[in-house]
Amino acid sequence: MKKTVFLGALTVAGLAAGASAAATLDDVKARGKLNCGVTTGLVGFAAPDANGVWEGFDVAVCRAVAAAVLSDANAVEFVPTTGKTRFTALASGEIDMLARNTTWTFSRDTDLKFDFVGVNYYDGQGFLVPKSLGVSSAKELDGATVCIQTGTTTELNLADFFRANNISYEPVPIETNAEGQQQYLAGACDTYTTDASGLASTRAAFESPTDHVILPEIISKEPLGPLVRHGDNDWADIVRWTFYALVAAEEMGITSANIGELSAAAGDNPEINRILGTEGDLGAMIGLDNEWAKRAIAASGNYGEIFEKNIGEKTPIGLARGLNAQWTQGGIMYAPPFR
Repeated sequence: MKKTVFLGALTVAGLAAGASAAATLDDVKARGKLNCGVTTGLVGFAAPDANGVWEGFDVAVCRAVAAAVLSDANAVEFVPTTGKTRFTALASGEIDMLARNTTWTFSRDTDLKFDFVGVNYYDGQGFLVPKSLGVSSAKELDGATVCIQTGTTTELNLADFFRANNISYEPVPIETNAEGQQQYLAGACDTYTTDASGLASTRAAFESPTDHVILPEIISKEPLGPLVRHGDNDWADIVRWTFYALVAAEEMGITSANIGELSAAAGDNPEINRILGTEGDLGAMIGLDNEWAKRAIAASGNYGEIFEKNIGEKTPIGLARGLNAQWTQGGIMYAPPFR
């Protein structure tokens, strides 16, 4: 079994090396469209609406990159991927970037040859159970059946947690969140485990969300973020700084409502001016024009606006900012300086 996993890693790494030979920015411009890998459907993060238009927290990152590079936030082909298919899709060049609740880990960064450009959601793994199960702690799940997505860090964390607490479980393998939700509601498993944000999204879609509880234990660190292939640093810079433009915009008070006014002429804040392109020449440093960040922010708003609209406390998902608040507001969300 170990040999199979190792060869799989080598295969993905080999694909990544080949796909990175061409400049991704040139490919995206020539195609006139950004190919962005997302989930197969996780409400609030990435899912098509009733009209088939993709919406969500991760979708907004894709649209921001398309706006920065192609001047069109809608010039995106959303490619649904599972926990198993996402890395092959990126390594092979089928997609230009992956924006899909994916955890930044050592092996994914090094062995699989990907570059995580930042963390857009600091998360941790939790457990969802029916209230009727009468469980108040994950440590009471001895002998439970557990719905678990294959090809994820969740599988490994689950095994570690149960082993550390000297309790047992029976895994019920699933491929997608939709399958996990279906199996859980059908009673095929006692609990569903994944990132706590994913559990909140899943529960919000239930007919009776209050009949289910997310247990208090968070058993892992799950820094989720967009990633690209190793070997094309110029493209990585574009995706990285587009994301950080959204974060910096919130800190600087640049919003979808005032961005036009702030970018009409240089103001008194030099960093705002550099971000919006009214001062300096940051765009040229990454092969874009000086209004790239302005377009990225205008696409869906700043980081805080994107968070509140898609997954915030006033949405059915109901997530508090927590660690994902700005560093000035008690969180750890932080953009490097634009200078």
